[in-house]
Amino acid sequence: MLGVSYFKGQPTDYIIRYSAGTVAQEGPGLSFFFWRYKTQIVAVPINSVDAQFVFGEVTNNFQSVTIQGQFTYRITDAKKVAGLLNFTIDPFTRAYTSNDPDKLVQRISNVIQIQTRAEIQKRTLEQTLGDAQAIASVVLERSKDASELSGIGVELLSVYFLSTRPSAEIAGALEAEYREQLLRKADEAIYARRASAVEEERKIKEKELATDRALEEQRRALIVLQGENSKQEAENRARATEIDANARARAIEAELNVLRNLDPKLVTALAMRQLAENAGRIGNLTITSEVLSGLLGNATSASRGG
Repeated sequence: MLGVSYFKGQPTDYIIRYSAGTVAQEGPGLSFFFWRYKTQIVAVPINSVDAQFVFGEVTNNFQSVTIQGQFTYRITDAKKVAGLLNFTIDPFTRAYTSNDPDKLVQRISNVIQIQTRAEIQKRTLEQTLGDAQAIASVVLERSKDASELSGIGVELLSVYFLSTRPSAEIAGALEAEYREQLLRKADEAIYARRASAVEEERKIKEKELATDRALEEQRRALIVLQGENSKQEAENRARATEIDANARARAIEAELNVLRNLDPKLVTALAMRQLAENAGRIGNLTITSEVLSGLLGNATSASRGG
């Protein structure tokens, strides 16, 4: 039929159909025939929507920092949002007829920026860089309670800081400082490794010296023991020699005691006899005239007596 069209809404859109300026029908995902010349269709997305944001702030030590992140929101009161912003669409192209839907994202981003600024101004640059996710959590909680969002029927689901960057000059300075710290730690590790190696070498040398000292002490003890043994052996030999000499002396003394009671002439005769018996062992024998005369005198006396 001329001028009559059919519209089929998406289940994630809250559809409001105006006819001659009056709400004729509303609800999620509506489908209907409409008279194109006097019908306006408003489609408010009621699903969760992701949006990006980038803004710059200044820390309490006057350093610039750029925050880049993402937030997720959901429209909880489509009629309230439709009353504040224009979500009218072209029923044929499904495109919005104004840029008001983009303004909603900007309003939410502004609320997030205000809460973020309040947190960053409490911190230094270093703290801001280190506490980025903690700041995002605080911003989410405070933004949920903000009247700017609840008043327009919007619920903020999540806030994430994807990047927190200082200015290029400050970033270079921080990188240089951190690099120097890493190099210093590397040097300290090298020094510690060298010191450990020296300490281990010292322990090894001490063990070697202790081993050498123990060997020297054992060698010294062995030498002392050998000296004591040699001394004991010498004393034993001396004692044995003394005993042998004493025995020989006693034997000689006994023989002399026997010969002491004999007649000297007889003793001389016995001596000559012993010489005769050992004549084969005697190389040269010298008999003086006195000995010979004594022997002859003895022999004469003996013959006379006989």
